[in-house]
Amino acid sequence: MSRMSDPMNQGQSQEGQGGSAQLRDTAQQVQQGIRDMGSQVRDVASDKYTQLRDQATEYYEEGRQRAQEWEQGLEDYVQEKPIQSLLIAAGVGMLIGLLWKRS
Repeated sequence: MSRMSDPMNQGQSQEGQGGSAQLRDTAQQVQQGIRDMGSQVRDVASDKYTQLRDQATEYYEEGRQRAQEWEQGLEDYVQEKPIQSLLIAAGVGMLIGLLWKRS
């Protein structure tokens, strides 16, 4: 007996093809779901990167402004008290020299 002519085998063959099509559809759905999740992850990562970049720029500008204020304050102090500033600078230089000599 030939298996091809058996009506039972034909039914199983059609069921196999239907299962294969269902499996293919499920795989495509999973693939699309993964693509969608990847797109969402990319969007979230891009938003976080933009937020971090903006925050870093803001911190940089604040630090730069504070450094300029400190520099201006130091310049004002040196102009108001030049002798005292010179003596302080000499003392700091001598202290650094002593520390350097010891090491």
